[in-house]
Amino acid sequence: MGLITENNAHYYSGQQAYISDANATNVSIKWVGNTTLKPTIQGTQNSNYQVFINNQLKTEFTDYNLVDGSVVVSTVSINDVVIIQLIESARQENYGSYAYTKLDDIVNNFLVAYVGDGKMILSAKRTDVVFFAKRAMQEFSYDTLKSVRSQELSVPPNLSVPIPQDYVNYVNISWIDQSGIKHIIYPTTLTSNPTAIPLQDDKGIPMQDGFGNNIEGTSITEERWNTNGIGVINNQLEDGSPIWADVYGGGFGQGFAWQSGFYGLQPEVSQINGWFTINERTNSFCFSNDLVGRTIILEYISDGLAYDLDTRVPKMAEEAMYAYILHAIISTRINQPEYLVQRLRQEKSAKLRNAKIRLSNIKLSEFVQVMRGKSKWIKS
Repeated sequence: MGLITENNAHYYSGQQAYISDANATNVSIKWVGNTTLKPTIQGTQNSNYQVFINNQLKTEFTDYNLVDGSVVVSTVSINDVVIIQLIESARQENYGSYAYTKLDDIVNNFLVAYVGDGKMILSAKRTDVVFFAKRAMQEFSYDTLKSVRSQELSVPPNLSVPIPQDYVNYVNISWIDQSGIKHIIYPTTLTSNPTAIPLQDDKGIPMQDGFGNNIEGTSITEERWNTNGIGVINNQLEDGSPIWADVYGGGFGQGFAWQSGFYGLQPEVSQINGWFTINERTNSFCFSNDLVGRTIILEYISDGLAYDLDTRVPKMAEEAMYAYILHAIISTRINQPEYLVQRLRQEKSAKLRNAKIRLSNIKLSEFVQVMRGKSKWIKS
């Protein structure tokens, strides 16, 4: 039996058509696509589909409703063409979905294959399996699964953008030039963001409000960094000409120019793409002032559990998920043979290593293309 149940119209167009063959007050159309239809819920989410009758858009709750996965359409006539149409974002989420397995299916498959009489685990609560499956998703998301998310943002005049809602750690931050090319922005140690800014009296003692809490002021460090001259930060004047002395000559780099070379440069400041810091006080990314108005790409790691779309496991890592859950359950139970725990640990590590290799998506032809330039002879 094939695993693909939806047809090409469901996958590519996000459509399912129905032709009414009789007059009826209500017509129930069972949706058989892989995407789960969602009705509009006031204040939480909008519907992910629409209904057209003879190419005319109909109104939810007035002309149609969603009941147990079926679209119930009212006021249809004979030979009316009813089309259920996924919205664009829902269609895009469905593209490539065959490469993944839902986390709920992972739990169900584990209970069937590994739990029961004559199996390694005689009994296990579903809640325990779900817990370890979620832990596996989190651990795999950090360095195994394709869990890097990204946002396209603009740096506002205050030079800071909030940390994303599902953020765990950053991968890369880049600004985009007029050609759409990325230029990496590096973290800096030239400055830092204080986590507390208490106001002080003339004796240097922090002052408190009427509730006994320290009164917070504004950061002088951040203010000076934000108003620093563009040339000092990105090593050039406003007209683009370099001012090596400010940063390299007698400043951060401690180098000097002589003929065509620079000596004694510090690599961490020898770049002109700008810098960023992570402000733990305001939970935001802060940028140097030469990046104001720039379009940036923020790439970061999530834990794979923030959204429904995240809770999908690549099929190439499915076996590693089962091995992780099996070892986690056995290793947390009492009176388990140590040799069994160690065997399962080794199997978990081996299958995780295989999953990393498979998901690394290494293509020999791409390596060959990069290495072709290494065989060139350089004549002096």
